[in-house]
Amino acid sequence: HGPRHAQALRVSAEVAGLSPDQALRIAFACEQLIRRFALCNDAGDHAALARMFVRDGSFSRPTAPDAPVQGRAAIEAMFRDRPRRFTRHLILNTVVDVLSPTQARATSYVALYVADAGSEEAGAPPYPSTGPQLLGGFDDELVLVDGDWRFQSRRGSLALRIAPQPGAQPA
Repeated sequence: HGPRHAQALRVSAEVAGLSPDQALRIAFACEQLIRRFALCNDAGDHAALARMFVRDGSFSRPTAPDAPVQGRAAIEAMFRDRPRRFTRHLILNTVVDVLSPTQARATSYVALYVADAGSEEAGAPPYPSTGPQLLGGFDDELVLVDGDWRFQSRRGSLALRIAPQPGAQPA
């Protein structure tokens, strides 16, 4: 992280009554949670993904930001029950604001690449990308519970839908 991020973290730490080192550790733990969410999502580990939320946590997909799913069990079911597909979520420009020793807020961009891997025709990787590809973001409320950082809420939004060009062949 650059000097601006370090300055913002110092200010965030001062507001939260923490040392810069404490704020840095919290910010790192929150960033790891955000990145692990993407890895679990791509791996289809829906149970681990759901455990990243507090019991009554909420999740809104970027494609449906005004339709939050409430509770761990419902979040796990939503991911488990959707059609099978191959995804890669790239998490970008994550900024964590440490609010207190037990609360943080984060914003991230997400680039999503999708391919149909649910049919025999799909074969083995590398899969042809079927599009559309998406660029969006997440606004997260994070809390420390029993020594672990968890999502209280995770609200997605969509900025761009990048459809394949007509007649274009996948790379």
